[in-house]
Amino acid sequence: MNAQPTSADLSSAGAIPWYRPVGNECAVFERAFRLRLPLLLKGPTGCGKTRFVAHMAARLGLPLHTVACHDDLTAADLTGRYLLKGGETIWADGPLTRAVRSGGVAYLDEVVEARKDVTVVLHPLTDDRRILPLERTGEVLDAPPNFMLVVSYNPGYQNLLKSLKPSTRQRFLSLEFDYPAPAVETEIVVAETGLDEARARRLVDLAGRLRALKGQDLEEGCSTRLVVYAAALIADGLSVSEAIETAMIEPLSDDRDVKQGLRDLVVAVWG
Repeated sequence: MNAQPTSADLSSAGAIPWYRPVGNECAVFERAFRLRLPLLLKGPTGCGKTRFVAHMAARLGLPLHTVACHDDLTAADLTGRYLLKGGETIWADGPLTRAVRSGGVAYLDEVVEARKDVTVVLHPLTDDRRILPLERTGEVLDAPPNFMLVVSYNPGYQNLLKSLKPSTRQRFLSLEFDYPAPAVETEIVVAETGLDEARARRLVDLAGRLRALKGQDLEEGCSTRLVVYAAALIADGLSVSEAIETAMIEPLSDDRDVKQGLRDLVVAVWG
């Protein structure tokens, strides 16, 4: 039997980014695009939200405009601003404006991290108007049929200062993501890295035990992304203990006692 290609093999072949569906999320995305509806993805860090958007954009043949939101991101960073160039003042479109002008998927990752004025800019794009007003230039851009707005956030990090208002959430269709079931997550790890199924399954089991510590010793559980990182290191020849230490322990905590407790758990799982 031929070995299953890794995601790197698929990417190098110019294929659509590999994604393993866990429900009807692909069908919902396609319908949201066809009906010109915005989409909100909710789920923990590293569970596949960004890969899903990249997969769907490529599957639909759409350009992908990704913005990693952060505390200092303003509406002007999305829409654009005037810049000095060669002694002249010129207007430079931001990523959201470029997406509205040319079409494609505008993906705002961790949208709640951005400043509050960002959500205000998004509102006209999330109702039947589908417009983007540019106050600085006096333009009002109509989103083309092949434009889609997608945003994501991690509800586990929500607090009173960083959350989406109900009035904003209700402008979007919404899909909830979580870490896959163990059998599916094992399949993902094998497909991503080429690691043998037996060791991939044990890594996934360890990740499940680490996730059970969320809210106790850990702020966040071990993501599928970190499991893939560990598997990739092992597949490349690094020892299991070093791979787990580097990819599944150190990223989760800086506390020495907590990390030692995690190492004890690894010994219990791996022997």
